[in-house]
Amino acid sequence: MSPRRRAQGLSLIEVVVFIVVLGVGFAGMLILYNQATRASVDPLVRKQALAVAESMLEEIELRPYTYCDPDDANVYTATSASVGAGGCAATVENIGPEAGETRYANPRFDNVNDYQGFCMGPGAPVCGDAVITTASATPIPQLADYRVDVAISQITAADALPGIPLSDGLRVTVTATHLPTSTTVSLSGYRLRYAPNSP
Repeated sequence: MSPRRRAQGLSLIEVVVFIVVLGVGFAGMLILYNQATRASVDPLVRKQALAVAESMLEEIELRPYTYCDPDDANVYTATSASVGAGGCAATVENIGPEAGETRYANPRFDNVNDYQGFCMGPGAPVCGDAVITTASATPIPQLADYRVDVAISQITAADALPGIPLSDGLRVTVTATHLPTSTTVSLSGYRLRYAPNSP
């Protein structure tokens, strides 16, 4: 064969190098496409998590915040968080639910601080509700991949407002998480005991 004929074709090494370069290019394009697809879904997931957190925070902040449990005989007359004269007849409100209270059935959560440690949805630690539900205990299957956690704490000096004693304020933190993407939205709100005798 003449040297001219051999120069017209591709060698095996050239074909292999071409295939490797083409494969790397396709892999890079697939990674880019995957990231773009994931990023386009994220705003929808974040928006839904935000709606879940806002709804829960609003529900909690609409509850009373009194010295006594709203079922206590002295709830309208108590002037301090104590049992006895000027205080509650039997039940002082502390952070956390009273025995037997739940979000759905009587006795229900009847004070802001009853929601401490409340959660709904899948994941760990295990919640009483495996799926997010409405306040009337109706499951919302479309939110099966979401979880909501609530934390209630007394306000600290960092949160303090002028003229408001630290004992008269609670910080409510609601965290909603979309478990498959680990997208988390956390909202905080404050509830002040501005009307201690008015549940």
